[in-house]
Amino acid sequence: MADLIAFPTVSSDSNLEMMVYLANRLSHLGARTDLFHDETGHKANLFATLGPDREGGVVLSGHSDVVPAVAEDWSSDPFEMVEREGRLYGRGACDMKGFIAATLAAAEGLDAAALTRPVHFAFTYDEEVGCIGARALVEELARREVRPATAIIGEPTSMRIVEGHKGCCEYTTHFRGCAGHGSQPERGVNAAEYAAAYVGRLLQLRRDLVARAPEGSPFDPPWSTVNVGRIEGGVAHNVIAAHAHVEWETRPVSAADQAFVKRTMAAYVEEELLPAMRSVWPGADISTQTIGEVEGLEPMTENAARRLVAELTGANGAEVVSFGTEAGLFQKLGLAAVVCGPGSIEQAHKPDEYVSLDQLSACLDMLDRLGGRLAA
Repeated sequence: MADLIAFPTVSSDSNLEMMVYLANRLSHLGARTDLFHDETGHKANLFATLGPDREGGVVLSGHSDVVPAVAEDWSSDPFEMVEREGRLYGRGACDMKGFIAATLAAAEGLDAAALTRPVHFAFTYDEEVGCIGARALVEELARREVRPATAIIGEPTSMRIVEGHKGCCEYTTHFRGCAGHGSQPERGVNAAEYAAAYVGRLLQLRRDLVARAPEGSPFDPPWSTVNVGRIEGGVAHNVIAAHAHVEWETRPVSAADQAFVKRTMAAYVEEELLPAMRSVWPGADISTQTIGEVEGLEPMTENAARRLVAELTGANGAEVVSFGTEAGLFQKLGLAAVVCGPGSIEQAHKPDEYVSLDQLSACLDMLDRLGGRLAA
């Protein structure tokens, strides 16, 4: 874990050194490893397998990137692991290099030749900025003939089983109008006014989503949400705004609600806003930029991953959380998926981030029992 924390894998920077380190460690244990670089060549996903080359098996998944750390806010160097009073401090300690370190330690105790089902290691880039790496990795796995069956995503849950979370989809919608003098608003196309109309439709959509709340939804609130985070446009009181943009998000409880939001807003733009804008100036336009779309993890009546982790940890029941993870991407691929890892999300993204030794010990116990199950 000290080695991993020493890699300053902030999302804005490269993670290659850490990925090569992980690949070398796993290769030394006999794993088959693949590094998949992004288009820049500065970042990579790692997918490695111990055990037989066959269908099924379990994926242990974690992201390599961390959020920035301002050294002045920390009691010690954020990229140097420090142990104090049963806690290990460092950026990424719980989110989520502690889990990755535990998977490496558990791998060292495995007899790969004795495994009857494979254990896979999936380490990704850019989770913190939209699960970009995991999306690319899942696309790669979809092209393979042999796929895993189950995924455990080791985000910090205090080793409790999480079977569901909402998706998080962030967008910026840009409006291009035609500038003019504010004394004659009918001669221009006011991008700010059309942005305001767009926001009004988003707020109406928010009310529509309340009525779509699934019966028995465990989420708080139980329905999909819409939030308008930022509106910007125009240059002065007396100028028709030529440009504006709206930054907004939806957190859907289901893929169907995500599709409903996108379909509704696209239809409003194409059928109402754009025709009105272009009747004044044909060059007017509205475009929506996808900042990130993180699939939710939908609770399932039957979930083999939930059952497996409950048997490994002795946990009774599962819960849902408000934060997002990469688990929904694996679920969309067809894998049973849960989130379960050491540390508390309350420590993530904060100065003096830490994971306790007790939490790491509980994680190692789970992974050791998993190794025994895969060799049975």
